Amino acid sequence: MTTNKGAISQFIEKYYLHFNAASVVDAAKEYESQLAKGSKMLVSLAGAMSTAELGKIFAEVIRQDKVQIISCTGANLEEDVMNLVAHSHYKRVPNYRDLTPQDEWDLLEKGLNRVTDTCIPEEEAFRRLQEHIFKIWKDAEAAGERFFPHEFMYKLLLSGVLDQYHEIDPKNSWMIAAAEANLPMVVPGWEDSTMGNIFASYVLKGELKASTMKSGIEYMTFLADWYTENSKDGIGFFQIGGGIAGDFPICVVPMLYQDLERTDTPFWSYFCQISDSTTSYGSYSGAVPNEKITWGKLDINTPKYIIESDATIVAPLIFAYLLDM
Repeated sequence: MTTNKGAISQFIEKYYLHFNAASVVDAAKEYESQLAKGSKMLVSLAGAMSTAELGKIFAEVIRQDKVQIISCTGANLEEDVMNLVAHSHYKRVPNYRDLTPQDEWDLLEKGLNRVTDTCIPEEEAFRRLQEHIFKIWKDAEAAGERFFPHEFMYKLLLSGVLDQYHEIDPKNSWMIAAAEANLPMVVPGWEDSTMGNIFASYVLKGELKASTMKSGIEYMTFLADWYTENSKDGIGFFQIGGGIAGDFPICVVPMLYQDLERTDTPFWSYFCQISDSTTSYGSYSGAVPNEKITWGKLDINTPKYIIESDATIVAPLIFAYLLDM
């Protein structure tokens, strides 16, 4: 057992010895080993990890430089900020499995949008952000400037305009930690998020130009350059959930190798996915790591881990291990 670790780490080392439990420890140790030898790490966030308040521990992972680039859905990008400014207005619904269609409709009419057992308050969360982010979008357009979705959110957080609304300790916001570090990020499919929908509504009304927001293709070209510049000592891939947050960035390697014919491009040096998706039906989320070898994403010898469990349980344990908790 590692002696310089805290109680949580020592607990999982002592008791997490087999099956999925053992995979948690193995993946955490290899993640740590990758960083120790100079490799960088990409973390991808899918699902509703921000609403699950992963920021309480992930923010410290960012501050301690245990992650060097993030890929996340538009929902995770904005929902951490929504929790920051509207936490007291969230409503927990522990009996969500028992809700009837009428119960769901009643929540809608109260302006509560449900994510499993947690309801996000539309007025205090979405609309509170809308007023301020629209001004930042509009000012950029007037200046002839264009930015990525996460860059606009960084500007919003660093401007201080939201400080008046803070309802949680800012240290528990992973987006604040990322903004302060100016952490590289890609947000594929941002358009399907609430802020993406709001931006599109302004485009439809003629109040903003679509070109003011940098596109997914530009995210991919940015990622290609970043990967090329940073992969000398390896870049690992830590995937929480599945979907576009994982599929988009992992594809940069075969694109560089096959489509650009840069055959000296290194494969991802580490891969771990936390997923509860069944390996069946041809789904990306349920694909085992070895399948990625055939797509030119992982090497034969890349350390590979699949943890079939709930990411809201597993991810904090792995991050706790990295933080010596």
